[in-house]
Amino acid sequence: MDLVDVWPLFGLTLRTPRLELRPVRDDDLAGLAEAAIRGIHDPAVMPFAHPWSDEPPEVLRRELARYVWRERAGTTPDAWTLLFAVLEGGVPIGIQDVRGLEFAKLRTISTGSWLTASRQGLGLGIEMRAAVLAFCFDHLGAEVAESGALDWNDASLGVSRHLGYVENGVRRVVTRNELVEREVLLRLEREAFVRPEWTLEVEGSDAVVRAQLGA
Repeated sequence: MDLVDVWPLFGLTLRTPRLELRPVRDDDLAGLAEAAIRGIHDPAVMPFAHPWSDEPPEVLRRELARYVWRERAGTTPDAWTLLFAVLEGGVPIGIQDVRGLEFAKLRTISTGSWLTASRQGLGLGIEMRAAVLAFCFDHLGAEVAESGALDWNDASLGVSRHLGYVENGVRRVVTRNELVEREVLLRLEREAFVRPEWTLEVEGSDAVVRAQLGA
């Protein structure tokens, strides 16, 4: 018996032409923390509702680990978050997350992500989002994907539009320093997914994994 027998999600791996995505393991935490500490965004703006990237390195490392452990421990078929470590050449460069709430009934997922600044602008954000969309639509039976970004975040909104999302309203959110901003809500139905030219490789998407996610 090994760790995958205990926690089947650790056997899940998604591969694209340039990237490997796998549920974050403890061995990935140091590399992910360093990728975040090297910088994710212009310090003058804050793309996240919770300004976690403002934390000093010693706090960021600890809180990233705490967040990963909390989300992993909270996984049930009715409510789950998959935090995929995004690896390029074996090096962690960011996280792509996928969330499902009452997935068996709603067949709806939502996504979020971050990518270390030095790897932005190369199309990797599109590639990692396309990977989890293809996995959820084709292997889990999702019918709808949702996302959102602040109205000034052209990079994130561009990824969504490239993949076929359409705007689905706006809402007001409180961000850094109690600033009230507008978040653009986005929706993608399976039939509208603008698929990449490459085919996703999936390892470990078996009945045990689907059962763990209520699929």
